[in-house]
Amino acid sequence: MRRLAAAAVALGGCLALAGPAGSAGAAPAEPVPTVFFGDSYTANFGIAPYQEGDRTFCFQAKENYPAVATRRLADKSITLDVQADVSCGAALVQNFWQEQELLLPGMKVPPQQDALKQDTGLAVGSMGGNTLGFSRILKQCSAELREHPLLPGEPVDGDQPASTCGEFFETGDGKQWLDDQFEHVTGDLEELLDRIGYFSPDAKRVLVGYPRLVPADTAKCSTAAPGQTKLPFADIPRDALPVLDRIQKRLNDTMKKAAADIDGGADFVDLYANTGGNTACDGADRGIGGLLEDSQLDFGAKLPWYAHPNDKGRDIQAAQVADKVEQILNR
Repeated sequence: MRRLAAAAVALGGCLALAGPAGSAGAAPAEPVPTVFFGDSYTANFGIAPYQEGDRTFCFQAKENYPAVATRRLADKSITLDVQADVSCGAALVQNFWQEQELLLPGMKVPPQQDALKQDTGLAVGSMGGNTLGFSRILKQCSAELREHPLLPGEPVDGDQPASTCGEFFETGDGKQWLDDQFEHVTGDLEELLDRIGYFSPDAKRVLVGYPRLVPADTAKCSTAAPGQTKLPFADIPRDALPVLDRIQKRLNDTMKKAAADIDGGADFVDLYANTGGNTACDGADRGIGGLLEDSQLDFGAKLPWYAHPNDKGRDIQAAQVADKVEQILNR
């Protein structure tokens, strides 16, 4: 698959060179066929209303960052012809090429790569956090989250108390588990990017990182956000918060490297580097809903944000993605 993808990318480059000449640095005059893919951070879990139907339990917001970014670009006379937005909560990277099982038995969605077309010119999305097992990491660090069955996954080692999770992930079996997960993420992201190049040879590939969750100054996390009673990271020990931040930074670096190293090149939107003032602990400026803060989703009871972007965070995602896409299309 990777050799085929490389050949397809090379062929796409030759076709582009052979096509009609356009003015350098000018946005495309025709709409750009676009596919959005990804997990709950692209779907923007927690923001209502969400798309219903066969994909109800993807929890894809109608106003997710792909929708908002598309409008921002249209305001600059850059038109995306959105062929599909197949982002889906809880998606693993492998769900790009394998069907994904949803919450209810028998409910599935097709592989996300099925949305790609020969003429797709842009493929954009965020993936990697679920393959890493970030919800399992959070549950390892929080006794309260272990009681929330809607958050996928079990703690990495349920026999270890949540209070020791910081040490757990930096030594012994916990560290080894984490190293293995990162190796898995690296390989899967390479496969994802290769597959985009294979099925859509002319597509510009854009991998979008995750916004920063934990601030550099973790003292901020000792205060509840305005109007809230729970701390942003609930009962996760404060000494574990820098460990969580290091794990997230490592994931960001892994995604960035995958985009840089892939044959034919891919672009990366570094949200982590540009959201340090909008973490879950930044009070009224927070772009991340607290772990157990009520989101906008109501099924008789409000679902927590589980540390996903709120409206402010979604708008930050959309702005940075739109800026990157504009740069790419104007190259």
